[in-house]
Amino acid sequence: MKEIELKLQGKIKRLTNKTFKFDERIRDGWFSAVYFLKTSDIIRKYHKDNIVTMQFFQKEHAVLCGTDEVIALVKTFAHNPEELEIYSLKDGDKIKPFETVLTITGPYQNFGYLEGIIDGILSRRTSVATNVYNVARAAGISGKQKPIIFMGDRDDHYTQQAGDGYSAYIGGSTAQATHAMNEWWGKQGMGTMPHALIQLFNGDVVEATKAYANTFPEDELISLVDYNNDVITDSLKVARVFGDKLKGVRIDTSRTLIDQYFLRNQHLLGTFDPRGVNIELIFALRKALDDEGFHHVKIVVSGGFNEERIQEFEEQNVPVDMYGIGSSLLKINIGFTGDNVMLNGKHQAKAGRRYRPNPRLEKVE
Repeated sequence: MKEIELKLQGKIKRLTNKTFKFDERIRDGWFSAVYFLKTSDIIRKYHKDNIVTMQFFQKEHAVLCGTDEVIALVKTFAHNPEELEIYSLKDGDKIKPFETVLTITGPYQNFGYLEGIIDGILSRRTSVATNVYNVARAAGISGKQKPIIFMGDRDDHYTQQAGDGYSAYIGGSTAQATHAMNEWWGKQGMGTMPHALIQLFNGDVVEATKAYANTFPEDELISLVDYNNDVITDSLKVARVFGDKLKGVRIDTSRTLIDQYFLRNQHLLGTFDPRGVNIELIFALRKALDDEGFHHVKIVVSGGFNEERIQEFEEQNVPVDMYGIGSSLLKINIGFTGDNVMLNGKHQAKAGRRYRPNPRLEKVE
């Protein structure tokens, strides 16, 4: 967990305006709730000299992400941003319920219309970062931190990949599936083979793996072995051909299927759910590889994994070396709120809200 904790201690540099590709229509209020736009018009007419402080918070224990993006947004689209005073925590900071993570002080009409967009950025980025952190933490409870591959490209709109990939990085993922997911932090995507590659070789896992190894000889060779729903047989076939060159096998069995290993050994059935990538299958695969001397071949699992499922695997010391996870990491379960809590230096807020100063906030220049 050392790498994860390093990120969460604010040791990474802030992203800048150059990182983000904002839609210029933000400036025109296209993405802002109409009542914010109307409020800005009214305040320009009646109270243009008022100074407000807007603070942002959420209600969970979480890993904060999105602050750099928000700061860049404000500096890009606020009117006269140099007149605003911004205090913020950093991406990767652990936060508590109701803790103030960001304050903006200045004329409301200069930035107020961005409130909903700011809430949305912080909500999505923090949700993904927190989801990944929780999964990474679960993947380390056995004492050895298992790598997490963020495979969320197929679970959301492609325009979200850069931000989601960065959030996953903040949360503690080891690698991302696409180049776009790595765009904000300067690495490239990671991946081996999909089922489509094996299909194009008529279901022959060995031939597909040979083609991959010949085409990408510098890659660590990891073969996908569930295409024929017979992961032990196909893993051994690949291992016998490639020997030390084979670094790992990946199992992605559908949760609706029972692997051929159990259909051949039905006496094993009856005390567990044999569908998909299950604990008994991975133990059997590890034993089969070890029995033939392939101790070096790592096991990568994917397909429907989440925090609870990983925790179950780790508590039972299932011999998994790496987890690939997608949709469960993209659940938006943390919502941020922006409130005006100060007016011209004095407390002024709706009932139930108040200014919550936070000594951890840093002034943003």
